[in-house]
Amino acid sequence: MPVAIITGASKGLGRALAEGLAARGWDLVLDARTAPELKEAAGALAVHGTRVEALPGDVTDAAHRAELVGAARRLGGPDLVVHNASALGAEPLVPLARLPLDGLRRALEVNVVAALGLVQEALPSLRASAAGAVVVVSSDAAVEAYGTWGGYGASKAAADHLAAVLAVEEPRLRVWAVDPGDLATDLYAAAVPDDGAPRPEPAAVVPGFLRLLDERPTSGRYSAPSLVEGR
Repeated sequence: MPVAIITGASKGLGRALAEGLAARGWDLVLDARTAPELKEAAGALAVHGTRVEALPGDVTDAAHRAELVGAARRLGGPDLVVHNASALGAEPLVPLARLPLDGLRRALEVNVVAALGLVQEALPSLRASAAGAVVVVSSDAAVEAYGTWGGYGASKAAADHLAAVLAVEEPRLRVWAVDPGDLATDLYAAAVPDDGAPRPEPAAVVPGFLRLLDERPTSGRYSAPSLVEGR
């Protein structure tokens, strides 16, 4: 069975992706900072009969990243790394004039540095896999100038560029930066708590991510809603 590492997998998009992969028979190594929520999420996947390792921790910790990759290797992988864990930099979001620099550093550490660190740790196994792939969860804030989204958007833009360069340097892998679109997640609620407009549930875009794994298009930046719609 193929093996995936998914960070930020206790809720939201990470949990929905874990459900989608488990339903297809993938074995999983799941990460999140909150142990009880991660344990509950992992337990809910038992219905699929796949092997699931739930390892709570902080992806900015190199030892934790090594633990995630070690667990995946014991399962026979990893074949796929999904960096979904994200930090906003401020909750709720604020203009750049008031963005705490420590918050920006945290966003860069989680969204960029930890993403690269995890890939570096997993690269030998990804290179050895017949279908090695990396998914970096991006955002439209990486390419559009939205007020108050500057720190978060800058971190996602940096992650997009790392993914693009990794694709050049590792041509045997597939490296996809994927914009999931606006979703009904705790992250979005923390970013803009006064925005009560309805948004799709994370499960709605999971078919777009699965399409990438099925069709293995060239490395690049993709929109999950567009993939779901067949574009």
